[in-house]
Order: sequence, then C-alpha cells, then structure tokens
Amino acid sequence: MSEPSTGSVRADRNDLNRRNFLVHSLSGLAAASTMSAAWLGGRQPLHAAIPEPAASTSESLVTQLHKSLTSKQKELVAFPFDHPLRSKVDANWHITKAVIARDFSNDQQALIREIFLSLHSEQYADQVMAQVEHDNRSAKRPSGFGSCSIALFGQPGTGKFEFVFTGRHVTRRCDGDSIDGAAFGGPIFYGHAAESFNEKPDHPGNIYWYQAKRANALFQALDGKQRKIALRGDPRAERQTKTVALQRDPTKLAGIPVSELTPDQRKLAHATMLDLLAPFRPADVRECMKLVPEAGLENIHFAFYKTRDIGNDGVWDIWQVQGPNMVWFFRGSPHVHTWVNIQAKA
Repeated sequence: MSEPSTGSVRADRNDLNRRNFLVHSLSGLAAASTMSAAWLGGRQPLHAAIPEPAASTSESLVTQLHKSLTSKQKELVAFPFDHPLRSKVDANWHITKAVIARDFSNDQQALIREIFLSLHSEQYADQVMAQVEHDNRSAKRPSGFGSCSIALFGQPGTGKFEFVFTGRHVTRRCDGDSIDGAAFGGPIFYGHAAESFNEKPDHPGNIYWYQAKRANALFQALDGKQRKIALRGDPRAERQTKTVALQRDPTKLAGIPVSELTPDQRKLAHATMLDLLAPFRPADVRECMKLVPEAGLENIHFAFYKTRDIGNDGVWDIWQVQGPNMVWFFRGSPHVHTWVNIQAKA
C-alpha cells in the first residue's frame, strides 16, 4: 500500500542535547547517572531520580476541551471509557470521522494543538509537530495537523478518561494515569516519511533516524558471537494492533538479552533507551522507566533484522527492543514506522 510523498522536513538536531535530554528536561545529571547505574546492575529503580510530575497541563487541557464540546461534537468523538476503540493503534488511521480543522472551533483546535504539544518534551515538540503537519498534508487533506482526528473516552475528573489523537504516522494518548500499568495510556505509534516514501540509506530529514543510529552503535559494539544472537531474519509483521502483541515468555524473545552485554555495551543499550524516550513528556518517561524493569532488565532483548536493509550497508533499518512486558519496534524501511507498547508485569 503506497502513501503520498509531500516534500521534506529538515530538523536540526544537536547530538549533545539529545544525549543529555534528561539533564535539561527532567532532573539533571542525577537522573542520567541513576539510570545508568540501574542498567549496569545497580539496585535503585530506573525511574527513581525522575521527579514526580506536577499537576498535568495535558490532562487539564483535555478537561477544558471536553467541557467545550457541543452535543453534536460529543456524538462524533465521545465514547464510554471501556469502548474497544480505545485500545486500537495503527500506522495511518482516523479514530473517528471528526476532522480537527472541519469539526472544531478555532479555540478548540488551539486546545487540541496544545494538548498534542504538551505530550512531548520541550526539545522535540516542535519537530514532532512539523512531522505530523508534513505527513498528514496531501491534495485531499491540505490542512496537515488539522486533517487528523481525535476521540475522548470516559469523563475527565472521574479517574477514567483518555484522549486519543490519530492520523498518518501518529497515535498519541493522554490518560492522566487512568490506565493502570500502561505507559503512554496504551499502545502508541510514531513515524516519518521525510523526503520521500522510499528513503535513502541515511534517511535524510527523518526526525527519528537518530534512534536507529544509536541502536546500530550498540550492534557495532557486539562481538561476532553476540552479533549472531542479535541479528535475525524477518521481523514481526505490521498488523495494526496485533503488531504490539507482547511475548510474555522470556525464553521466546528474539535477539540478545541485556544480561549478555558487557558493561560498556550496557551503556549503549541504556543510551538507546534514552533516545527512544527523548521525544516524550517527563510524566510518560517516568512511567516507562517504572514499568520496563518490572520483568527484569536482564530480560530486555535487542534484535536487529537483515530484511530490507536499505542500501545493503549493514546499518540495520529494522530493529526492536523487547521484553516480557514491552515492545518498541522500529521499522525503518522504506521509511520509519515505530510501534510501542509497555505494560505492567503480567
């Protein structure tokens, strides 16, 4: 299935800032050093140094949006909290027929935009917004971000509500911790087709390719025996929500486990995790840092896939981080698709 190509988004990323995003957006060097210690076998919880979030701007904005909805709008976007649509995720979809630019007032559109921005770190929010604007603009949908759709589940203030934003290469959630034991409020998706549908080996302009570069630095640090364990054939298939199905049995996880890495290699694994989390708000980062170690950091596996290696350059475009309670699947061919699901230990 083809997707339209709509031009180029160029993002100027500073590698030092990216590596140290916790220093700038969370709690400083103590957070980074504590998490490194955890990956190297320390006992302190991975999330311990990240401060508890203050009153959430994102959730308060969702409450404002919900209060502003007319009866007609509620018919389009409001559902019971337990509606099955709430747990769905896909690479290119609209969760409702409501189009932001068409079915909401200017003030409501501004609220939706601010909610979306607030779900991301200050460092990455503008880049992510530019990606969504770019990937959702076409001849049929000229409004970019405004061509996306939303849904609201449950009632704000009751402890059971969730806002979901969807479009091409984007699924984001704002749940106010209503969903016990689920990072990001449930499965999310992010991606980017920068200069074209079929990207070049170095993925010019792709705002997420830095994550693959970091993961490949880990692969390059592996010795021959380790690479045989880490490098696999075909990756998981993309099948909408089934893509993020968890493998709870640690003995069936693909790739090399953290337990088989040297201390220096663990530092690279830890740096990869930080780069994966860099685009997101501190509250969601903290939730991830809390949930990921529940099944044991030694059970986290890094897998790289030979399939669809763009340019046959041995820089693996497709890879994943997987554990009994998580999957972070990065499919970088022909452009970036990333599927994320992190749950509490079963």
